[in-house]
Amino acid sequence: MQVRALQYLGVFVSAIVIFTCLNLGGWYTWGALVYAFVMVPIFDAILPSSTENMSKVEEEIAKKSRIYDYLVYLVVPVQYFLVFFTVYKLSLDTYTWVEYAGYISALGLACGVFGINVAHELGHRNKKYEQFLSKALLLTSLYMHFFIEHNQGHHKNVSTTDDPASAKEGEWIYTFFFRSVIGGYISAWKLENNRLKKQGKSALSFSNEMIRYQIIQLSFIGLIFALFGLVPMLSFIGAAIFGFLTLETVNYIEHYGLSRKKNEFGAWEKTLPIHSWNSNHPVGRILLFELTRHSDHHYIANRPYQVLRHFDESPQMPTGYPGMMVMSLFPPVWFWVMGKELKKLKESQPALA
Repeated sequence: MQVRALQYLGVFVSAIVIFTCLNLGGWYTWGALVYAFVMVPIFDAILPSSTENMSKVEEEIAKKSRIYDYLVYLVVPVQYFLVFFTVYKLSLDTYTWVEYAGYISALGLACGVFGINVAHELGHRNKKYEQFLSKALLLTSLYMHFFIEHNQGHHKNVSTTDDPASAKEGEWIYTFFFRSVIGGYISAWKLENNRLKKQGKSALSFSNEMIRYQIIQLSFIGLIFALFGLVPMLSFIGAAIFGFLTLETVNYIEHYGLSRKKNEFGAWEKTLPIHSWNSNHPVGRILLFELTRHSDHHYIANRPYQVLRHFDESPQMPTGYPGMMVMSLFPPVWFWVMGKELKKLKESQPALA
């Protein structure tokens, strides 16, 4: 089982690639995007996928094995190193706009793959220090409200019209960005205000986590400005935006066109594995800590990444996450491919029609 856990060291190949590209500078900074959105999709397409699940005994062993936890904890210092290395490097010289864009995209990729993705895993856990690490990672993408909205909003409302992070069939990703980013932020404020109201506390107080998040994020931006200057600070903000748009692209592909129905009492039906797109493509699975087995994650949200399962009834993505993300940026291609997938899905599972 320990050997099986070591496959997730592959996550840190991405960190090495990103660091190398940042260190080389210039046009090499664009190599991070080539790696993530050209090389990885090619390997996902070539290598065989596996629908194998662990046995019950293997699951229990994996849940108790601390190495799986240590691997996600290790991402935190790696991510902060990449952030501060980048802004430090940008403070040493001036660059062309193309070079700045390369630095922003390389760090932005880290913010999405390490910052938000691993924060997502840790944010579903109950231990306070793991939740702290989750928020610390979200800080590097200036997206701390995700901790509230994702856990209390998205998981409750996924694949319904109440969820800003669930894409509708025929919805363009570029309009989805606005709906999900703005809607998710507003939803987080509402959720936190409702929590405080139930406790008899004022929303305009330091008890409001959303207020604390804004202060922490602004302080972090101010720290980077004080230590490294205006341009590195603006570059970091650009990378953070790139990071959370990477997340929103993932949100777009994970539930596109899928919907839950209301029962006779007006309540949404239970979230099932059929309400999320799943991917068993091997490279994406490892590099994203099994985020791609998303159907099981939404079915039982507190299952740790190492024991997420494949379900035969789950809708399957035609390619891995990175490939789907690239495809989504070209709406005509996306609608053509996913239109056919949705049609087949609804014919085979009338409950989704």
